[in-house]
Amino acid sequence: MTSNWYEAAFRHVLYPAWETGLRRRHTLAWLQEYQRDQWLSPERIAALQWQRLKRLLEHCEREVPYYQRRWRELGIAVADVRNLDDYARLPVLTKADIRENFDELKAASCRGQLLYKATGGSTGEPLRFGYTRESNDRRTAVMWRGYGWAGSRMGRRTLFLWGGAVGDPSRAHRLKERLYHAAFARRVLNSFDMSEANMADFADAIDRYRPEVIVGYVGPLVRLAQWLTATGRQVARPQSIIGAAEALHEFQRQIIERAFGCKAFNTYGCREFMLIAAECEQRQGLHVNADHLVVELQRPAGAAAGQAGEVTITDLFNYGMPFVRYVNGDLATAATQPCGCGRGLPLLQRVEGRSLDALRTPAGHILPGEFFPHMLKDVPGVLRFQVVQRQLDRLDLALVRGAGFDESSLAYIRREVAKVVGESVQLHCHFVDDIALTPSGKLRVTVCELPAAPPPPPAA
Repeated sequence: MTSNWYEAAFRHVLYPAWETGLRRRHTLAWLQEYQRDQWLSPERIAALQWQRLKRLLEHCEREVPYYQRRWRELGIAVADVRNLDDYARLPVLTKADIRENFDELKAASCRGQLLYKATGGSTGEPLRFGYTRESNDRRTAVMWRGYGWAGSRMGRRTLFLWGGAVGDPSRAHRLKERLYHAAFARRVLNSFDMSEANMADFADAIDRYRPEVIVGYVGPLVRLAQWLTATGRQVARPQSIIGAAEALHEFQRQIIERAFGCKAFNTYGCREFMLIAAECEQRQGLHVNADHLVVELQRPAGAAAGQAGEVTITDLFNYGMPFVRYVNGDLATAATQPCGCGRGLPLLQRVEGRSLDALRTPAGHILPGEFFPHMLKDVPGVLRFQVVQRQLDRLDLALVRGAGFDESSLAYIRREVAKVVGESVQLHCHFVDDIALTPSGKLRVTVCELPAAPPPPPAA
């Protein structure tokens, strides 16, 4: 396990030297601020949030062409937005709005200074967006705070069961990645390589590394836990496990905790904002980072108390390309009771609508649904997509193409899929004008129509 001296040295010497000295980022200053603010009363956090929100709205009205035009067309002036009820009457922002008004969403004073990322398209629509360096530093600080509630501190020995790199990174790039993760006391296992045949390899890797914390996609964590339980295999016990990328349901939490012998924690985030909410030590719900974001749950008129609402988010610090009341496609339910931990941050009871179907192969390979969003986010010209599995040896990939998609894009997709499923599965790609939504208005990215997989054999 990581020695206490390294954790202390990393937190107080190495990471400050890297983040503040070398990279000249203010992550640690923001982290100190967020660590302090979480203990404010709910009323003081709400007041702080409102102050930051009003400042952002004034900036949007002054500098962002899209909001200037849109709000003017609707007769909205920020001076008339006096409380959150007024704010909730502002129009929402959709992925389609962002694509159609990409340049207009950039603040005039920040043009040429933005950084860019693309989402993995877990709703079937990859999205490119811009953000400022300060907002990125703050998001990192919020992540450290939220993961810290589950015991994942800076410099603590952590194993990630995560999506691996796609494409063909150079040897120098791979070496740089290994050194970077080693300095952070991290080990990364590629969950996209997981199959029934190599579960023991993942267990062996955990035993060799002996992590204090495991962070992973929920689906692969559950499948590994089921294999451990069924085979009677035990691994080096971490102190906590953090689930990400999918909602961690209670039955899945029980499976993970029984297999690994430690507490499992739920988190909620998306690439556009990073960590949105996370469980603390009490695990009575997920604390919303309300000092950093505004998270609303839009419920239909007349909805019953406790009914899920559509998640709508505003990042209070991305002044470069602000997303005001952005609808990210998820559903969540608010908690009705405060958490016993004493933090003033509000709670979500649960988050729904993020599970991605896992796909299977005749060789026993189980491919997490996250693979396709992860891989396709970097393919030019992919507007929307959906993978359907109706046969064990076949995957059907429907693609809505845009400018930039060509034969090399298709060859790249075939090559990357073949890397993880081999020759036992045929990939059939076809191009469509659109992809049908579910009755609830969502687009399922991966759909597995196979019968449920049989459980692993019992331990001998």
